Amino acid sequence: MKTVLVTGAAGHVGQAFRRFYGDPAESGYRLRLTDRVAEIPASSGQEVVVAELTDYDAVLAAMACVDAVVHLAADTRGAAPWTSVLPNNIEATYHVFEAAREAGVGKVVYASTHHVCGYALGEDGACGTPGLPTAPIRPDSLYAVSKAFAEALGRHYVDRFGMSVICLRIGSCHGGDEVECQRPRARRMRESGAGFPYGGREHAGIWISNRDMAQLIHRSLEADVAYGIYYGASGNTPPVLDVSLAREELGYVPQDDVGELLQN
Repeated sequence: MKTVLVTGAAGHVGQAFRRFYGDPAESGYRLRLTDRVAEIPASSGQEVVVAELTDYDAVLAAMACVDAVVHLAADTRGAAPWTSVLPNNIEATYHVFEAAREAGVGKVVYASTHHVCGYALGEDGACGTPGLPTAPIRPDSLYAVSKAFAEALGRHYVDRFGMSVICLRIGSCHGGDEVECQRPRARRMRESGAGFPYGGREHAGIWISNRDMAQLIHRSLEADVAYGIYYGASGNTPPVLDVSLAREELGYVPQDDVGELLQN
């Protein structure tokens, strides 16, 4: 039984992971859920810890007896100002990595974003070429800059301290689990686009279902990988974010496809 600390557990991705892998008897995970909000509904076998990640001592206390961390907490707004990005995305992420090191936690699964390569992916998408994890770092916002920083920070903790760090450049994961919730949203993504850097096709093609997102985190927790960067998208046709590396190295098997969702 692994004890897994989930930061930002009240957010959408945290909730999705809890729904699909929150039962210890089925998943083998004992979840410790942390967020800055006081109300996180917890099921049997789950523990709730309220903590500000800008408080290092609070983060270190949350790491006690933990086997792995899923770090989801951040200000995820594309227009987030520096006054929020610095404490919530950069300082807090440093606290998570450093507290994990000090507490002897061997693995961190980090929620990065496709926006780290936003300018490059926008250009690739226009040519119909799927984005690769090797795309150049060309962040399209301060939010994306903070995620690029954290990917480099994770690399440092792998090389300097021998930790395992997996960075997931997550696509678009929102809405309910049911097809009836996801289909109209996918259609809106295709028809209206998301503005820079994507048009409608690219925006729809970065979709990832809740169950695929949860599975990708699970596969990352179980993978014997020292350091890796992987895109987080469903098995979409046509592909916009290339998930072949996640398939090969993590054992990720996406169950959903935005192309099929849009056909029905």
